[in-house]
Amino acid sequence: MSSPDPQVRAARNPSTPAAVRGPVVAVTGAATGVGALLTERLAASGEIKQVIAIDERRGECADAQWHILDVRDPAIADKLRGADVVVHLALDLDLETDPAARTAYNVRGTQTVLTAAAAAGVHRVVLCTSAMVYGALPDNELPLAEDAELRATAEATGVGDLLEIERLARRAPRAHPGLNVTVVRPAVLVGGTDTALTRYFESPRLLVVVGSRPAWQFCHVEDLCSALECAVLEQVDGELAVGCDGWLEQEEVEELSGIRRMELPSAVALGAAARLHRIGLTPSPAGDLAYTMYPWVVSGSRLHDAGWRPAWTNEEVLAELLEEAAGRHTVAGRRLGRKDATAAGAAGATVALLGAAAVVRRARKARRRI
Repeated sequence: MSSPDPQVRAARNPSTPAAVRGPVVAVTGAATGVGALLTERLAASGEIKQVIAIDERRGECADAQWHILDVRDPAIADKLRGADVVVHLALDLDLETDPAARTAYNVRGTQTVLTAAAAAGVHRVVLCTSAMVYGALPDNELPLAEDAELRATAEATGVGDLLEIERLARRAPRAHPGLNVTVVRPAVLVGGTDTALTRYFESPRLLVVVGSRPAWQFCHVEDLCSALECAVLEQVDGELAVGCDGWLEQEEVEELSGIRRMELPSAVALGAAARLHRIGLTPSPAGDLAYTMYPWVVSGSRLHDAGWRPAWTNEEVLAELLEEAAGRHTVAGRRLGRKDATAAGAAGATVALLGAAAVVRRARKARRRI
């Protein structure tokens, strides 16, 4: 009598490696950043049956099934057939991207993925936004619960896009019955990332607005990936906040980093930042400053209740961020070359902010001469 088919044997013996009964997971934005890390993690997991990787170029994970296309292409629905879960990480939050183009990509891409997932019979979509959607406000509780009101405005880099993605996430289950949507909101993300908040630590001085109450909470990309995996495996769902346990006060950040502060009145700091951004000298709008002024720390209670714990502490993530920032020089959110940074010196941030009015006047005079 012939031996049973290998798949039959695997089904009878769940301990057999071939007997992977987990979900088929599709990851968008799989070639770079968090998407690449998550793709590798899921492909190596014994709880995942298969990984479908989608991006505009092929990534390095050889164990994934790759599809090369733009997430705004409706043809993505065909690539998602057979997937149980989609993790949508194809977002553009680059500080240098044209804001209108960034919004068009982020919002249209999310709309297309949600619609395509429903059409392909996918039962769960995991979206990743940011804890920034809660807003940085002086009366925020420490920490914020996941179900706290989203009080952010569209004044900071990319936050308007993230709020629109949150709105799409809430609408999707009503528009597509049977489709579940989980939203993961990380704190300040660190680990190969470049944001206005990570650039804050590349400055010669840490800007502190007089009368503000900063509280710093970080999230390492490895912890974000492990939280996303929990959502993929349906160990937790709904709206999830993820970050290190607790937070660091501004004084602790300064002591750990060895970077001294520079205090400015709110009107001076915000006004200068707005003018510098308006004339195109800095990529960060004034709204980004709020996230360095007021707390937006999250509890992460839903993940904790599911048994998840961060592998990194705030102190450890800050140390990695400072190591990544070594050799980079940023003034008022703008990266400087080595020569510019040497010329700017330790007083560069003060000059950039307090000299904003003079810069604006010079720019206006130059335009008149053209």
